[in-house]
Amino acid sequence: MLAKLLPGIEEKLLYRLLSENYQAQAKWYALAILSMFFVAGTTAASAWIMKDIVQSLSPDEPAYKVYGVAMAVAAIFAVKGIAGYLQAVFLSIAGNRIIASQQIKMFDRLIQQGVSYFGSKSSSDTLVSLTQASQAARAVLDTVLLSFVRDLFTLIGLGFVMFTQQPVLSAVSIVTIPVALFGIKNLLKKVRDIVTREMVSLSAIIKVATETSMGIRVIKAFALEDHMAARMNQAVTRVEKMSNSIARLQAATMPMMDVLSGLAIAAILAMSATTIFGGRVVTSQGQLLSFLTALIMAYDPARRLASMRIGIETGLVGVKMMYDLLDHPITMLESENAKPLPEGPRQVAFRNVSFNYEGGNGETVLKSLDLEFAAGKSTALVGPSGSGKSTILNLTMRLYDPTDGQVEIDGMDIRDVTFASLRENMAFVGQDTFLFAGSVKHNIGLGRADATDDEIIAAAKAANAHDFISKLPEGYESDVGENGGNLSGGQRQRLSIARAILRDAPILLLDEATSALDAESEAEIQKALHDLSQGRTTILIAHRLSSVMRADQIIVVKDGEILEQGTPAELLKNENFFKRSYDLQYDM
Repeated sequence: MLAKLLPGIEEKLLYRLLSENYQAQAKWYALAILSMFFVAGTTAASAWIMKDIVQSLSPDEPAYKVYGVAMAVAAIFAVKGIAGYLQAVFLSIAGNRIIASQQIKMFDRLIQQGVSYFGSKSSSDTLVSLTQASQAARAVLDTVLLSFVRDLFTLIGLGFVMFTQQPVLSAVSIVTIPVALFGIKNLLKKVRDIVTREMVSLSAIIKVATETSMGIRVIKAFALEDHMAARMNQAVTRVEKMSNSIARLQAATMPMMDVLSGLAIAAILAMSATTIFGGRVVTSQGQLLSFLTALIMAYDPARRLASMRIGIETGLVGVKMMYDLLDHPITMLESENAKPLPEGPRQVAFRNVSFNYEGGNGETVLKSLDLEFAAGKSTALVGPSGSGKSTILNLTMRLYDPTDGQVEIDGMDIRDVTFASLRENMAFVGQDTFLFAGSVKHNIGLGRADATDDEIIAAAKAANAHDFISKLPEGYESDVGENGGNLSGGQRQRLSIARAILRDAPILLLDEATSALDAESEAEIQKALHDLSQGRTTILIAHRLSSVMRADQIIVVKDGEILEQGTPAELLKNENFFKRSYDLQYDM
């Protein structure tokens, strides 16, 4: 039905939205539709009763008829008011449930995506999809329901009153309908294009706001306030212009309908004094008043129906964004036959592994690597920036899958391991420390869900963090701020290390874990990490070679290939990359 009444709209998209959400909220929409029937019926009844009002006011009518008409009027408007209230409440319950459920679905889909997805998508676009798109879905559903139930049945009821009271004048008034539909059709393409550009501009606003929040220190240090303000002004101005354009197009239906309605009423009034086939078109004042009331009351639902397509086209832009996110293929899938890691020593091995990032410059990051990270031993990855060290850790955590070859733990391809089991066996500390909103205790406790307060404090002490935590205004309950903004870089790093210590996983991955610490703190943390790594399979990356001298094995990586490997003592015996780097650092 919608495809026939609304040609040109993306019917599949609309049908999917309706079928998924109307069915899910069937109870509330059924109650809303029932209320709409009462609204439509009482609206038509309020026009119909105008004839009785005029007749009851005749001097010849007895008083009890006047009282009866008065009670009927009161009853009609009371029922209409209650039905309108219930309609609004039921629609709001269903609409808010739709927004919440769609946002949950989108976030669930988002969190299932692999890291590569987030590298290819702008965070501002994602935020727009999570917020604006779900609102657009509700708006489309409400528009369809209100137009095809309340407004359509109201018009049918009022049309019945009009044709019953004055069939000739009703036929004349229908002439305006094709003219209105033709005018609306020409507005649709412009609306769709403008709304698409508006969404892009909204994304730009979020992007500037996010960059300002995350990079405020750089903005202040380089006096970029005016630059950022200009970018925000530009983005906001674009949205303002788009919004004004949409408002003008949506409002364009109003003067068009006003003119057409005015012409129709004027023509009807003129015809009311006309005689056809020897008889007057209008037979009584009561009938004429009832007809005119119905005609005037039909204006609003007719206008809403006429502009319905514009509202739907506007909302479908956001709906498409929502389904683009929901339908995007999962970039990192768990195998259908995935199994937990069996008990084992937790040796990590790379078997002929090659890798290049999707969407990169096409250059291979790792080239046919064969590596073994001995179980219960620590292995340090050393090499120039961009050599592939962090990529090795990413593949070990299965944030990405190898382009060729396989990564194994105890001989088992990690692509055949459940995500939960893989994550449970690993703890990670990166150079880009990330803290979540909440308290210090909350952030450390994320390392293990069942950790006690004493275990959290013990982990903090092992990470040399307990002293500074104790000096915070609320101790372990102190709020860390957005991404740890209330703490220094070194303090954030210590909490990250405490979180890894609490994890107590058999595989420990460290990517420049002490990069944000001063020399004294680094020495203390290095001792804590050394103690933590005992008996664990540890893979660490460090540019400061003092951090790797306690490692059982050092692997030098350059341009995605193994340049050299051995114990620290073995590598220092020969003139090689590691020895030259060591001498450069210690001669400074």
